[in-house]
Amino acid sequence: MDLDFDKNHIWHPYTSTINPLTCYPVIGAQGVHLELETGEQLIDGMSSWWSTIHGYNHPHLNAAAHSQIDKMSHVMFGGITHNPAIDLCKKLVDLTPSNLEKVFLADSGSVAVEVSLKMALQYWHAKGEQRPKFLTLRDGYHGDTFAAMSVTDPNNSMHSLYKGFLPEHIFANSPQAGFWDEWDENDLDDFKHQLEVHHKQIAAVIMEPIVQGAGGMRIYHPEYLKGVRRLCDQYGVLLILDEIATGFGRTGKLFACEHANVQPDILCVGKALTGGYMTLSATVATKHVADTVCGGEAGCFMHGPTFMGNPLACAVGAASLELIEQGEWQQQTKAIETHFSHTLPRLLEHELVSDVRWLGAIGVVEAHKNVNMEVIQAHFVEQGVWIRPFGKLIYMMPPFISTEDEIQKLIDAVEGALHKAECFI
Repeated sequence: MDLDFDKNHIWHPYTSTINPLTCYPVIGAQGVHLELETGEQLIDGMSSWWSTIHGYNHPHLNAAAHSQIDKMSHVMFGGITHNPAIDLCKKLVDLTPSNLEKVFLADSGSVAVEVSLKMALQYWHAKGEQRPKFLTLRDGYHGDTFAAMSVTDPNNSMHSLYKGFLPEHIFANSPQAGFWDEWDENDLDDFKHQLEVHHKQIAAVIMEPIVQGAGGMRIYHPEYLKGVRRLCDQYGVLLILDEIATGFGRTGKLFACEHANVQPDILCVGKALTGGYMTLSATVATKHVADTVCGGEAGCFMHGPTFMGNPLACAVGAASLELIEQGEWQQQTKAIETHFSHTLPRLLEHELVSDVRWLGAIGVVEAHKNVNMEVIQAHFVEQGVWIRPFGKLIYMMPPFISTEDEIQKLIDAVEGALHKAECFI
């Protein structure tokens, strides 16, 4: 593999072209393992950024992809439909909260968020109101495109340098009560205050339910989400839930909003939708939202990506949801959560560790110092695992099929890093 060309010409995500980080050459993947060109087998603790929930090279997903590509890999979705999209959307309507009926297919998680925000703006325009603002939470993350960045924490995020270019929205303090903590009703005070003051300007609340992902891997109390739904209803504001990272079983529920037994007006899904095989996302709305949008001046929803409803991606997505429907993910994520609950607390004995937390197939170790990415990544590869931390957070989101021994190997590698001062800066 020509790693010199890669280093000199290929710009990897969140890296510098001046001082590029080491990239490890992967030539194959099977089950939970990545195979390096040099022969090492790495247990993937990241599910390729949280998407490969069934593992790599799954025979059911492979068969769906092979079957579809011989028929057609792509066709425009304007004025045309096809069985892969119909099959996928049937499953999405069946699996998502029962009030959601209308499915808009898109390309990626960020685009699903963009679509949801446009839906909310068009909804109020159709009702004869101009509501240009969104209310969201600090420490949140919703993607890297411009509208998605605008509802991502402007100070405590990777997007802070874009302040001044992005629309300025309204941010409430993030929840302080953890998932396993005692609930404190005062946690909702700032959110309630922002709605009281600004609700006539707010098109929608957008938030990640239960788990704030790339904004800090924070896992908060379900009562907070219940309160948000209640307040949105009280003030007549739409609720958008971003389940791109949490959807399809990651938190131990099919969707994280089920922990609070609430339903959104608009739901965003992506990442694991195709089991990590293809880029695909969906924005799913209530009939009321969709019909209101389409009853406005434009007479339709004003969005239409070129690769919307890509047949190859839809076929694999439908196959992935077939695996979800079989229900094995429930026992798998529960076993992973149980192992995290038994093993992560002892890492608090290390002086570098400020907190540990877990939920479903998510395990987080928060350090007092930032990681040295180059050094800690090399350590993990030496230990036979693939974990990609950021900032002070070393987190694991393994494929659901991971065994107890494989989860333990991930945890052992994290513990080993805590004993190496050079892994932190």
